[in-house]
Amino acid sequence: MAPAPQYRAMNALPPHHQPLAERLRPKTLAEVVGQTHLLGDGMALRLAFESGQPHSCILWGPPGTGKTTIARLMAGAFDARFITISAVLGGIKDIREAVEQALADRDGPDQRSVEGHIPRRTLVFVDEVHRFNKSQQDAFLPHVESGLFTFIGATTENPSFEVNSALLSRAVVYVLQPLGTEDLKQIVLRAQTQQALPAIEDIAIERLVAYADGDARRLLNTLETLSVAATQEKVASITDAWLFKVLGERMRRYDKGGEQFYDTISALHKSVRGSDPDAALYWLVRMLDGGADPRYLARRLIRMASEDIGLADLRALRLALDAAEVYERLGSPEGELALAECVLYLAMAPKSNAVYQAFNEARALVKNDCTRPVPMHLRNAPTKLMKQLDYGKGYRYAHDEADGFAAGERYLPDGMADPGFYRPVERGLEIKIAEKLRSLKQRNDQAR
Repeated sequence: MAPAPQYRAMNALPPHHQPLAERLRPKTLAEVVGQTHLLGDGMALRLAFESGQPHSCILWGPPGTGKTTIARLMAGAFDARFITISAVLGGIKDIREAVEQALADRDGPDQRSVEGHIPRRTLVFVDEVHRFNKSQQDAFLPHVESGLFTFIGATTENPSFEVNSALLSRAVVYVLQPLGTEDLKQIVLRAQTQQALPAIEDIAIERLVAYADGDARRLLNTLETLSVAATQEKVASITDAWLFKVLGERMRRYDKGGEQFYDTISALHKSVRGSDPDAALYWLVRMLDGGADPRYLARRLIRMASEDIGLADLRALRLALDAAEVYERLGSPEGELALAECVLYLAMAPKSNAVYQAFNEARALVKNDCTRPVPMHLRNAPTKLMKQLDYGKGYRYAHDEADGFAAGERYLPDGMADPGFYRPVERGLEIKIAEKLRSLKQRNDQAR
């Protein structure tokens, strides 16, 4: 493995002052735990390391999955200067300084005329790159394009939405996944082996790993906190009961405003649509447990009832409205049971998106069509003049017709063919609605 990467002075702390997560940070690629889909033999990022040719990239993944570690290892593998910029604290000034340093590395101090001078590579690592605005991100473009330095951005947010398309087109996006249970257990074992930590019961490790929720940094920070507490309380080993007392109620990683939030509500909606009550209930509870606003969930359930059930079950929309009202009256946690009841009903109700499709088709036609005049027989005639102008003339009052239906009457604009927006499915109440529509169409055809 190539020499260790260059770190900025702010990172060069004495080992005993460094957090456990920093002390255990992998120094070689072989020490990295997880991300085998990128770093395993023959995988994309592993091949990039082995090629000896660095390229600009964006590392996208949840906290504690190894984004910074991989960036530092890349600098070491390519013997490059490692310049770190925090998009939370930095700005254009930091970018300018990084460019100046990269120019100095490339040209060397007073060595431009020295034959055989080999420019030094520079790797600029931008942590939380999504925090930079458009102009700040644009400042990297000419230098990435020219190859002055290798750009590596780390982000917890979807680059498609948070990174400029111009910068995105010049960098390969690598997606990092939350660490699995076995990965986290391996990290605990490594920490116990390399550091003076108290013994931990197996069941306590299970709880600790679940608490970390795929985040290695969270795991190690928590483990360090537990070790300090155990030393202070003179606890010989960390038991599950003691660990639970220290940690308290488990808090899971949940971004109430970011992509994970929308991924989870998408999973809830699709579970309802797919008629899986257990999955739907699971995602509902995940969102409630993560702090999602139950009122937002109630609104989404109302939407699901309209979009995915519609007229196949008229009780679905009413139940969704009732669940929202119950929550408003009771609040949490009592009102959440009504949301759970609604989710289970919607999941098991017959499905139809006929109303949803009909509405979208009608809206598209109106948007692209001309403004067709209302037929004369359908117009309102509140004044004498309007009646003289034949407003409403020839209108057939349906209640005076047989079965309350004016067979053969037209209600669309003149010259407009029947668009057939609404096409009921053969499920639930829409079976009967389809039969009624076929019967009415037959009577219209006979009367015209």
